[in-house]
Amino acid sequence: MNSQSFYLLSLLTLFSSLILIHVPRGSSNPDEFYQTCGNTYSCGDIMGLSYPFRNMNDPPYCGYPGLELNCNQDSSTTMIINKIKYRILDVRPTTQTIRIVREDIMESTCPVYLVNTTLDYSLFDYATSYTNLTFLYNCPVSSNFAEMDHIACRNSKYDNVFVWPGAQGPGKCNASVTVPVLQMTDATVGSMNSTSLAQVLQQGFDIRWKMDSKTCSECTDTKGRCGYNAFMKQTICFCPNPPYESASCSVAAFGVSPPLPISRPSPAESRKKNQTPLAIGLGVGGAVLAGIGIGWLIFFCRQKRKRIAAQASPVQAEKKDLPVLSSSNGLTTSSPNSSTTFTRSIPSYPSSTSEADYGRGSSYFGAHVFSFAELEEATDNFDQSKELGDGGFGVVYYGKLRDGRVVAVKRLYENNFKRVEQFMNEVEILTKLRHQHLVTLYGCTSKRSRDLLLVYEYISNGTVADHLHGNRAKSGLLSWPVRMNIAIETADALAYLHSSVIIHRDVKTNNILLDNDFHVKVADFGLSRLFPDNVTHVSTAPQGTPGYVDPEYYQCYQLTEKSDVYSFGVVLIELISSLQAVDTNRHRHDSNLANMAVNKIQTHSVHELVDPSLGFTTNSSVRRMTTLVAELAFRCLQQERDMRPSMREVLETLRGIQNGESNAHKAEVLDIVVDDVGLLKGSGSPSSPHSSG
Repeated sequence: MNSQSFYLLSLLTLFSSLILIHVPRGSSNPDEFYQTCGNTYSCGDIMGLSYPFRNMNDPPYCGYPGLELNCNQDSSTTMIINKIKYRILDVRPTTQTIRIVREDIMESTCPVYLVNTTLDYSLFDYATSYTNLTFLYNCPVSSNFAEMDHIACRNSKYDNVFVWPGAQGPGKCNASVTVPVLQMTDATVGSMNSTSLAQVLQQGFDIRWKMDSKTCSECTDTKGRCGYNAFMKQTICFCPNPPYESASCSVAAFGVSPPLPISRPSPAESRKKNQTPLAIGLGVGGAVLAGIGIGWLIFFCRQKRKRIAAQASPVQAEKKDLPVLSSSNGLTTSSPNSSTTFTRSIPSYPSSTSEADYGRGSSYFGAHVFSFAELEEATDNFDQSKELGDGGFGVVYYGKLRDGRVVAVKRLYENNFKRVEQFMNEVEILTKLRHQHLVTLYGCTSKRSRDLLLVYEYISNGTVADHLHGNRAKSGLLSWPVRMNIAIETADALAYLHSSVIIHRDVKTNNILLDNDFHVKVADFGLSRLFPDNVTHVSTAPQGTPGYVDPEYYQCYQLTEKSDVYSFGVVLIELISSLQAVDTNRHRHDSNLANMAVNKIQTHSVHELVDPSLGFTTNSSVRRMTTLVAELAFRCLQQERDMRPSMREVLETLRGIQNGESNAHKAEVLDIVVDDVGLLKGSGSPSSPHSSG
């Protein structure tokens, strides 16, 4: 739509709406909103409820959208979140927290509906530490899970159900469901029986609603009652005296405004008053219809001219449709050339957003929206000394927010014309995800801010790439047990993404962060894709980092979850060898690490691949595990995606290797042509195209 015509239509709609809003309500009381939306109410056995929650029987303006409560005859209180029914056990307004439990768990020890527990992250977030339990259904009779005995599910048709600690179980069973509970240890999970498990599950878990309570507090402090204005999409205050709808009920309004008439008007006066609004309404209605007709006529004419212009100059038309973003006061940052070698390797920290660009204090896709000034202050005006590193999409700065939180602020490059798409992509994807091995997004700026900024939790211990072959490599902190844990935790995060139908598309050691205890936080979702249901692949131009790109994806433009598996295979080889994925200083045939690894494994020369500092020749346990991990990586690096394992199978195999299981998957080294696997043979590594992903 042409911006001018859109602006005109918006003005017409706004003008018409304002006129209609101010048409007298006839027989309605002017303070009816105040009277209808009570101060507090009870629902089921929950007392003292108020805004933002709304009884389903009350008008929509009495509560925030999505926070409707069902008050059931059995005295229970329920609500629907992401199509799952939850029972509310407790509401604590002072901390904005609710304790909830899945309704199907109240009826059975095990979840009846085979759907993972998810939140609407535009409304809620997890309030406290929690533990994920994964229920495994219809498992093979031969399955022997040491973590927990077989669970007997009440009122359930499912047999052979086990419970596994964490958000991802082994891939031996037909179905799995993840349920959060109050925090507990894996040892506690392993010692539970069906009765104690039911007790833990029915205690529920805590979530926090995200709506800013400041506006409502100001309203109630001035004797008003909180409500929701759907037109303005914000919390408002209903008052007993004029102004009846406002941000708050001013103290001056009480006692100053003329009191409402107490006596009933005469019949003649009533008829006259009832006819006046009708006449005004008819007149306004005609004017509105005429205005809309004129607006659509103007819009149609402008659209016609636009189509003619587009046919005459397709390139110019396409440019006009691109988002227009303001510059940052002349500050420009050049994007580095496509390369896998950086002075400081950084991830693209994840981000979250809000649903409208209202500025600081609102949210975007559920993520807090920061003002540019606030983040400018947090980073000392983006001081160069605060830089944590730079990459292909932007520079990351160390920052400290006004509330004391230490954060990483990613500032996207201005000369990256896909930055808006990548910004929106990270926000949309990360607000759907919660996992202990994914970086947390604290918020972002509005997409119409002078700069696009993403705010993440600060992970202080660098990236896996830093510790393997970067500026932290000589510290010697990455022993083999630590590397094994890194592999398992990264695989756990990727398996979780795939179960959520998301492909990361840029798996590499630069995007795997480490906290001070060397636990993994996977980052950078700018290239990720939501994968549609019931499809085997999506067709898209190859994007990613040279050395990690799936060769079949590169050749056939078909992206699948097995593309991440290939990239993870490269990560496994890096963990074994401490070598970079691409190094042009190596021999031409070995400059690509995947090529070199396949050659070494095929010729039974794994010992030449393993980092000597890991103790391959002196420690039999290290020798066994590194050999098995190398063979697993070989399976991941197969050129044909159908020959690669799933991430769930990779995770299960890695856990088996770590636990010393004799039945850990052992790869058969197949005869494949090394040239088919290589991305750098002859013509060099492919760059990342800028075509849309």
